[in-house]
Amino acid sequence: MAAYISYETTITDVSWREEYGVKVKPLLERHGGKVLIRDNAPQRVEGERGLPTVVIVIEFPDRAAADAWRNDPEYQPLLKLRQSGSTAEAVLVEGL
Repeated sequence: MAAYISYETTITDVSWREEYGVKVKPLLERHGGKVLIRDNAPQRVEGERGLPTVVIVIEFPDRAAADAWRNDPEYQPLLKLRQSGSTAEAVLVEGL
């Protein structure tokens, strides 16, 4: 069953984005990940919390693949890089 990670990210410093983008793509592909949504102008349709700068949804073949990507030792420095210039709320969910 497919699994999805949804990120609501608020960017505070853009300096990390280029390096992160180049290096994270092959890691995603190695784990079967595919970016389905990247929106730099999310629109509120319900709720009151602050809007993120960007919303990203990544599809994986299953929860194990998503977990393997998040826990990949090569991803850990990239995670720290992203966190150095942004904050995020992320959830992992399974599809139908």
